[in-house]
Amino acid sequence: MATYTVTNKYLVDNYAVLQLLTPNEIAVGQSITVAGVDATFNGTVSVVALPQYLFIGVDDQGDLLYDYQVPIQNQVLYAKTATDVERVAASGTVAYNPVCTWITATNIEDWLGIGTATAADTTFLTQCASAANAFCYRRRQEAGYIDSLTTSPSGDVTLGTIQYGGALYRQRGSIDVFASFSEMGTAPTTGLSPIIKQLLGISRPQVA
Repeated sequence: MATYTVTNKYLVDNYAVLQLLTPNEIAVGQSITVAGVDATFNGTVSVVALPQYLFIGVDDQGDLLYDYQVPIQNQVLYAKTATDVERVAASGTVAYNPVCTWITATNIEDWLGIGTATAADTTFLTQCASAANAFCYRRRQEAGYIDSLTTSPSGDVTLGTIQYGGALYRQRGSIDVFASFSEMGTAPTTGLSPIIKQLLGISRPQVA
């Protein structure tokens, strides 16, 4: 779970905005928990936007409006029905704990073809599934995709996540080669296979 410090707050037209001290990985549509700000702003809410300018309200069509002459970094905006609050300094925190559940240990077990996995194998498979879910969700988020945490966006993404989890399982007990200066040798590097990148849709950014 990532926790970010709040530095400023304001509320306009039933939308609350918090400025955070540092850059963050919060995504639009995801849930955050606001604490220690005040009774108006606190709570578990869904992020509507991540504005980089001063929010000034909504128009007659319900679109969000910004003052593009006033840039403000690291903001999160969410719906909050309350009286307007002018922008002021604030304290408190925003906690972001995305838990992706696209695949399970059983999915990896079936893909590996080890239906008779032992209890120890099952525990490790569960760890692989958790790691694969977190890694693949994060990589797609970094590429510009906005995905549900509970439902995989498509069959190819599901398969790519399962394959990555299977690769983690197969690497059990192994390590990369240690770097050495012997005869000026270089250690090999590893990365995602092209097929996993293709399945996850991260060969090139979604926003490109």
